[in-house]
Formats: sequence, structure tokens, C-alpha cells
Amino acid sequence: MNMREELKKYSEFLTTIRQFFSAQNVVEVKTHQLLNHPITDVYIDSIATQVNGEISPQHKYLHTSPELEMKKLLSRGSGDIYQICQVFRDNEQGSSNFNEFTMLEYYRLGFNVHQLMDDIVDLINALGFNSQAEKMSYAQAFFKYTDIDILNASFSELKIIAKKYGLTTDFEWIEDLQIFMFTALCEPKLKEIPLCFIYDYPHQQAALAKVESNVAHRFELYINGVEIANGYDELQDAYEYEQRFISDISKRKFLSKYTPELDNEFIDQLNGSLPQCSGVAIGIDRLLSQIN
Repeated sequence: MNMREELKKYSEFLTTIRQFFSAQNVVEVKTHQLLNHPITDVYIDSIATQVNGEISPQHKYLHTSPELEMKKLLSRGSGDIYQICQVFRDNEQGSSNFNEFTMLEYYRLGFNVHQLMDDIVDLINALGFNSQAEKMSYAQAFFKYTDIDILNASFSELKIIAKKYGLTTDFEWIEDLQIFMFTALCEPKLKEIPLCFIYDYPHQQAALAKVESNVAHRFELYINGVEIANGYDELQDAYEYEQRFISDISKRKFLSKYTPELDNEFIDQLNGSLPQCSGVAIGIDRLLSQIN
């Protein structure tokens, strides 16, 4: 395929995505990419830059996703929205991780995570990947591939089990060991499933998803074993966001990583809470590579 054909194929791919959302009255938005605050996520780093150096120097940060800026719109009554944009992350490594890539992020009001998963399948089918989706809870995946009761195993118990599999246990928090064990023991098996959703994660991996009992209502999508998307039943309460941010900042400090100040601007602009919604971030380039 020559360059012209590749460019046309990519353009048609984006056009199909926009047509899909237009048919459902999901509105395309564009939010700021240069922000006043870096991300607090423990393992995602913002790229910093300085602007107005000859006037009044200020530190700014390229967004790692449009999530928080889009949630400001949701809190002000935007309704269902989506965005396709470039995002930027520092300290990325590996064959499938990049400092800059294209992300599709969208939010559906009134949807739970299962309704959103079904909607994503419709989108993927519209893009030409016709396959039935298999859904497995995080716990089911561990039972199926390892017989480990991942939701009820303590940190010390998981370390013992990990050693039996010949895996390192050099982690500070249980969620990091859970993730490592899933990557090593379960994820390779997902290559056998064309389209697979893993949902209901341990509460320690909640990120910005709602938690009920010991389960975080979030999901990840794998196509041919490649992680494509990450979705949440979104937190609504501003106080809960504040507590999650504070926890992340504390962990970053413990790891001697850059520790940003709390983003009070975001907390204030939530106006108390978000409407009930579910949202997802999809790696556009990974998606295109797997369905074509």
C-alpha cells in the first residue's frame, strides 16, 4: 500500500467513527491540550513545558488524555460527547508505547459499563471488524487460567502464589502485583479470543471508576490479545475525585516521582458532581492495527 492509500484509509477510518457518533447524537468536542496541572496517575507522567519565557514564564503540561477536561464539560451539561485527539506521555517505553499517540475518548450518560461495552462492539463492527465479543470478569479470567481467587487473596498470599509461578514479588502495593500476574498469566491467553472484555477489577485498581464492595466497575478491551481500550463507570462526586488524587500523589511521592499539587481547579469546576455516565479511552492506532 502506497502513502496515498494509507492516508486515505486512515481518513476513512476516522470518518466512519464520526459517522457512528453522529448517528447517535454524540457530539464531537475539542478541549485544551496544554494544561495548568500535570496528571496525578502513579504510572503516567505528563510532559512539562515552559511558555511565555520572554514575558512571564509559566509551567504548562501536555495532556495525557482529554479525560478531566471533558468531565468539566459533562458537569456543565454537555450530554454525550466524544473527542479524537493527540495525547502525550513522558517516560514511555516498549514496542507499543509511545510519547505521542491518537486517542478516542467518549462518554455516554445513563450507561453502565456493560451498555458501554455493547456500544463499543457496535462501533468496532461499523469499522469492519465483525466478531462476537466475549466478556469475562477479572476474577473469572484468573479462575479460568490460574485457579487464583484474585479478589480475595491478600498481598502476602499473592506473593506466595506468584513465587510458585516463578514471578517476581518486588512490589510495594497489591494492585501492582495483581497487574503483573494478570499480564504474565492471563493476558497471553487472550490472544485466542478475537474480541474480549475484562471487567469488574479489584477495588485496588479502581483508578477513577466507581467501587462497589471489593469490585471496581471498569473494563479493558482486548483485540487478539492487544489491549485497546480502558473504560469506567465514572466517579461522580467531587470529594471522591479529590481523595483518589491525594492517594495517587502520596504514592508518587513514595516512589520519588514528581509530585504535583492537587488540581483544585478541576475539583471546583465539577460543581459538586458529574451526571451518571460511563466513559472509555480507546487507542486509535492500536485499534486500526488490529481490525485491518
